[in-house]
Amino acid sequence: MQFNVPDMSCGHCTAAIEKSVKAADPGADVACDLDTHRVSIDSVLAPEQVSAAIKDAGYDAQQVSA
Repeated sequence: MQFNVPDMSCGHCTAAIEKSVKAADPGADVACDLDTHRVSIDSVLAPEQVSAAIKDAGYDAQQVSA
């Protein structure tokens, strides 16, 4: 699934998002693209749970694809 994270702008941002998602699902595969502000996540979590984890890291996220 992919999320648009408009406020993600640096390595600290990507690390915070990855840490938060992996806290919820340690087996998740998280790939952040700073150029497009997209986060691609392969996880057993539901999209709502992943979005909540990104928000817990301090970033708004909108799902753009499953």
